[in-house]
Amino acid sequence: MTTAATPLLMLARQIHDQTVPARRRRGITSVCSAHPLVLEAALSRAARTRHPVLIEATCNQVNQEGGYTGMTPAAFRDMVYDIARRVDCPRERILLGGDHLGPNPWKSLPAEEAMERAQAMIAAYAEAGFVKLHLDASMGCRGEAAALPDAVVARRACTLAARAEAARPGQAAYVIGTEVPVPGGVADSLDHLCPTSPTAALQTLRIHEEIFTTTLGQDVWERVIALVVQPGVEFGVDADFSHLRQFRVIL
Repeated sequence: MTTAATPLLMLARQIHDQTVPARRRRGITSVCSAHPLVLEAALSRAARTRHPVLIEATCNQVNQEGGYTGMTPAAFRDMVYDIARRVDCPRERILLGGDHLGPNPWKSLPAEEAMERAQAMIAAYAEAGFVKLHLDASMGCRGEAAALPDAVVARRACTLAARAEAARPGQAAYVIGTEVPVPGGVADSLDHLCPTSPTAALQTLRIHEEIFTTTLGQDVWERVIALVVQPGVEFGVDADFSHLRQFRVIL
């Protein structure tokens, strides 16, 4: 069945398709910005190249309460479509995504209340037609540790996915994992990073798979297209890619 997320699903599958020559495998850039000039540049390029364009908003930028841009997901979508119309970029070329969707904007609240608001947010994203949803429930809320156990994170991510599926069944492709800077970037300067280990990545993947397949079924799990890790790259820190060779084993 073809859905709005089909282009993302096809991209994910061809990356791992051994029948596709490595030089012909393609990814897609995520343009995570609410600035009209940035969006105009991305959409103009998509119009010129005739390639899909993935445009994302974060939970802090855009949510059902307005975020710091003052926009709901539907308002953000309409702004993107208005710019696309002006630069002659067809809507069917546009993929909308939500990044770090979870309780982060409300983490000062108790977990139950923060998750209720996070569920309302992800439902608003789904209802507005966003097809790539990053489920990020990794942050502790009031009274919790800053970093939560994998099983707690996976259960909360599953709860968010269930709400998105209730709003728009079968529409979205999902991303899990969170070992990157918080939404909007880190607040302090960094002098070193701790890259994700392959063991930690596999553990995160396995726990999510168990909870998702048991709770939501195989169909939803098969639409989980990516796992976020910390590769050891950040502004102001010298990159060291030597450890990434370990990931080739699990990829």
